[in-house]
Amino acid sequence: MNLGAPRLKLDSSGFSLADQAGRIFLAHSPEFPLFYMGTGSARISMNCGNFDIRDDIRELRALRDMRQDTAEGELFGAVFTAGGRSAIRMGIRLVERGRVTISFTGGEGCDRFRIALPATPDEHIYGCGEQFSHFDLRGKDFPLWTSEQGVGRNKSTRVTMEADLAGKSGGYYWWTFFPQPSFVSSSGYWCHMDSSAYAVFDFRRPDRHELYTWSLPSRLVFGGRDSMAELLEDQSEYFGRQDIQPDWTYDGVILGIQGGTDTCARKLDKARSAGVPVAGIWAQDWEGINMTSFGQRLRWDWVWNRERYPGLDKAIAAWKGEGLRFLAYANCYVGKGWTLCEEAARRGFLVKNSLGEDYYVDFGEFYAGIPDLTNPEAFDWFAEALKKNMIDLGMGGWMADFGEYLPTDAVLYDGTPALLAHNLWPALWAQCNHEAVRKADAQNEVFYFMRAGFTGSQRWCPMMWGGDQNVDWSQDDGLPSAVRGALSLAMSGHGVHHSDIGGYTTLYGMKRTKELFMRWAEQAAFSPLMRTHEGNRPKDNWQFDSDEGTLAHLATMGCIHVALKPYLRSLAAENTQRGMPIMRPMFLEFPRDEAFWTMDDQYMLGPDLLVAPVMTEGAVSRSLRLPAGEWKDFWTGASVKAGGAAESLVMEAPLGVPPVFIREDSTWRALFAEAVSKAYNSGQNVKFKGVLSSELSIPTQT
Repeated sequence: MNLGAPRLKLDSSGFSLADQAGRIFLAHSPEFPLFYMGTGSARISMNCGNFDIRDDIRELRALRDMRQDTAEGELFGAVFTAGGRSAIRMGIRLVERGRVTISFTGGEGCDRFRIALPATPDEHIYGCGEQFSHFDLRGKDFPLWTSEQGVGRNKSTRVTMEADLAGKSGGYYWWTFFPQPSFVSSSGYWCHMDSSAYAVFDFRRPDRHELYTWSLPSRLVFGGRDSMAELLEDQSEYFGRQDIQPDWTYDGVILGIQGGTDTCARKLDKARSAGVPVAGIWAQDWEGINMTSFGQRLRWDWVWNRERYPGLDKAIAAWKGEGLRFLAYANCYVGKGWTLCEEAARRGFLVKNSLGEDYYVDFGEFYAGIPDLTNPEAFDWFAEALKKNMIDLGMGGWMADFGEYLPTDAVLYDGTPALLAHNLWPALWAQCNHEAVRKADAQNEVFYFMRAGFTGSQRWCPMMWGGDQNVDWSQDDGLPSAVRGALSLAMSGHGVHHSDIGGYTTLYGMKRTKELFMRWAEQAAFSPLMRTHEGNRPKDNWQFDSDEGTLAHLATMGCIHVALKPYLRSLAAENTQRGMPIMRPMFLEFPRDEAFWTMDDQYMLGPDLLVAPVMTEGAVSRSLRLPAGEWKDFWTGASVKAGGAAESLVMEAPLGVPPVFIREDSTWRALFAEAVSKAYNSGQNVKFKGVLSSELSIPTQT
């Protein structure tokens, strides 16, 4: 689909807008009205970032009547009414790069709107931000509201039921940290709704897509291209693209360690002795801890805690001299009673309540204030605090957590209603972190990663992570959901993604197993970043150093990741230049195979590597679909050929050897062969050779 010169067809009661091939993407008729409008009321309650939203629609009437009203510079304009009452004016314009914008005005007295777009029964839909339960969104509706992702996220599972009973935190399939009112259609176009209001994108009907929102959007933006790759390039140019992460991040695993300077040093030595290539230490408790019934929490005062981490400044300098970075943790709130919160309160920088008092949010057995990022002085103060307390201390980066908790009854400095600011908050938080790095002129040395986002986060956030997956194998909230989230976000304009190796949430009897950690590490080796996390209850989880076999496996996967550095760097550059994601849905490279349009359990790492991670407990083989053509087994170098069409294969997949294939004509074949040789045969794992041979299947290259 190319929208460069859309075809407009008019009649006395309606219109249609089609691409050059005649595919209609916008239309109105009395039988198929474009607009609905009405009124409603909402009840919204929040408990620790979990939102219960009850929407009561009082009226939603169709605007069936249309009167042409084209202004200068517009391709077409019209006013839509119901029963003769003027309601909404629409103006269609062609803008740069062949995009089409549809602007809206009017809607007075209404707070509920629905826009109906034409659809075809065989169409596939992707995007809506980061979706963990579904990749192809067709057949489902998706409320778009940034929140906690929910525990389990499937009402039929025990874990979700227990989470709901404990605190209504089990969640639904649509709960996400990163919603976005945009989608990509397999028909060859992308659509973005320019609004931050609560919305529901409904793809359940075979003949239409319905975009419902609590505020009339300022416009819809459509872009179209002849291929999905070109489509993502156009979409990512519109949203903004990610900066390239610092070079050192590819040099090994970032180890999640807590407990103080000595603990970090001891665990680092243990990992290095086992042959694990280490790029950094990520210590989220650098500012102190706060114990709650949920588990070990953090102090939320983004200042070096000298008692818990004595001599950290000297250790950071020493580690950096060895080529290793220290990373920390921060979020967009400040703990009540601690230094940053008290300073922000004293200077009037916190979000207020309706009485003009500082608004303190219950985060589960402790309270925190919200620096008001709509206040330019507060924004600059917070960015400067991040720079001073982390970058100036010598840190290489941090987790920029949260962003989803802005209460809907808060009062903001710039007057934006909190209902409209809520979804915007993660993007503002991303911009604040970007400003901290800019202030330090450290773009090539320092990076941060986030879980929350919204429209615009692409421009300000260099890397996402999948958030708080369960330490399990579940489709909706375990390892499979982390891969699905990466592919979903790739179709929403953000092409750099990773997840906590082994997952995070350890509740309701869940405990990370050795097998889960190892399989997750295998997937992470073929992603933009490898980073471990102890989880919210570290003592209940299998850790990277729980035994020698796990260390040996992590060393192998880490060596693979490091050896792939030149390839990964080239993919990151392509993402920055063209918006092509690093982890790619299969159909981006192989659009002719219909099965790939719904596939979410294997992916392309760039154009040359097909990755099919093992994501089922106890599995020693897995089925996959190999595109037509010549391929090489990544581990053995053996040739595999799929005939005139893609073929379904069942591959042996013992621990340490997840199915990965190389395109026969890849210019990176020598690098990939060298990666396997270095990981298994260079002596990195000599110390644990006996452990390796008993737990892993060491491939032999042909």
